[in-house]
Amino acid sequence: MHDVIVHPSGARMRWVELPGAEPARVYVHGLGATSAPYYAGVAGHPLLPRHRSLLIDLLGFGISDRPHDFSYSLEAHADALAEALRKAGATGSAVIAHSMGGAVAIVLAARHPELVTDLILVDANLDPYPRVPVPPGGSGIAAYDEEEFVSGGWREVRARVGPHWWSTMRLADLRALHRTAVGLAEGTTPTMRELLAGLSIPRAYLHPEADEPSGVEELRASGVRVIAVPGSGHNIMLDNPDAFTTALTTLLPDTPLP
Repeated sequence: MHDVIVHPSGARMRWVELPGAEPARVYVHGLGATSAPYYAGVAGHPLLPRHRSLLIDLLGFGISDRPHDFSYSLEAHADALAEALRKAGATGSAVIAHSMGGAVAIVLAARHPELVTDLILVDANLDPYPRVPVPPGGSGIAAYDEEEFVSGGWREVRARVGPHWWSTMRLADLRALHRTAVGLAEGTTPTMRELLAGLSIPRAYLHPEADEPSGVEELRASGVRVIAVPGSGHNIMLDNPDAFTTALTTLLPDTPLP
């Protein structure tokens, strides 16, 4: 496990690192998740050529610190992640990011272009959404105000999301979880979708075969490769790790640095 300070409070971001060739590959988790449980199986998969891999947890989640004087907006997450990657010497990396983490990764690539050479989004959020009503399969965290969520609303969320998601969600700081969910619902200006379309690096969007993303033709027209992954739901890397890894091998050039 590695860590670096990324915030004036002294808060540290931490990650599990697998050794290998440069350039590095950075794996970013979704809302209420943590990277190692979601990505360890694919980052170490025998089909994937061995590159240095950072399975990193955003501030407020997993094994990273939980500063209360942090906004947890998508932009703040992206800037903290950028600081971690610079201090880790992981510039010019391929970034693989799931769900909310995909939204953060888009902002990272737009604000800190020297850090990201390839961007692979895994059923990622591209658009803002209303905080109520709660969409099917959603956590509903953003439907509460912060104090309401911290004082007890989280119990309703725990019942709604079920034991699998809650197994990692319970590791998150409640205020960090709520502020991140609200930031995700509000989105960015320009939107994540618009930022993604404006990037010049290789980009891909992986989605469950039965759930094509909205605006798919516009994504393709802007140069984003859109790839359906069979036998999977939202957690593609867990549901079908072989197909997920196969997709990564086609998208990421195996050109280790000398």
